[in-house]
Amino acid sequence: MRSLKVRREVDARVQEDMRQFPDLIACMSCDTLTRRPRLSRAEIAICPVCGGVLLRAAKSVQQLAALSITAAVLWLLANVMPMLGIDLSGRHSQTTLWGSVLSFTNHLTAPMGVVVALALIVLPALQIGILCWLSFFALAGRRAPLFNELMRAWDGMHAWSMVEVGMLGILVSYVKLKGLFDVDVGIGMWAMAGLAIVLTLIVPRDVRALWHQLDAAGAA
Repeated sequence: MRSLKVRREVDARVQEDMRQFPDLIACMSCDTLTRRPRLSRAEIAICPVCGGVLLRAAKSVQQLAALSITAAVLWLLANVMPMLGIDLSGRHSQTTLWGSVLSFTNHLTAPMGVVVALALIVLPALQIGILCWLSFFALAGRRAPLFNELMRAWDGMHAWSMVEVGMLGILVSYVKLKGLFDVDVGIGMWAMAGLAIVLTLIVPRDVRALWHQLDAAGAA
């Protein structure tokens, strides 16, 4: 417990130093403060003390904007297009992601439906919307309105968006249903898989890098 308390105190001090000296960066392994290096694409900065990875080159604003637009299109397709179709005795039935959420409207499973809707639909939509808003203004060399608040909100939502977990559950359901029925994979499922990949490519350090990229450009 004492070591954990000491670690938290050290982390708090490091964060305070970084707020006062934005040109410095702390090593995640040994907490050594060094000057923030300027990295080109695919470059990695190494800590001079412990040899750990200090910083990786972040995606450019153009790349972040392109990924945000792609994620928005895939999110829309994943929500409006059928995900799975089942043929049984000549009858065809299909469902969308929203249809799957609505299937939890029974009073016993309603809380589960709320969790699924938040994790797979609402939070990803908010994340993508914030990314589009921030990156579009960044392309123009400007800070978006509510920049600081939206950056913190995105960072807080990132851990709760579970598109990848939802995609894994859908694949498990597909495998089980395939052994019983004739199951068709719809456009919505492919879009969901693509969305999971795109959101995985947008890592927090790329979004946080907007702070430094806009500061370097002298954005207002």
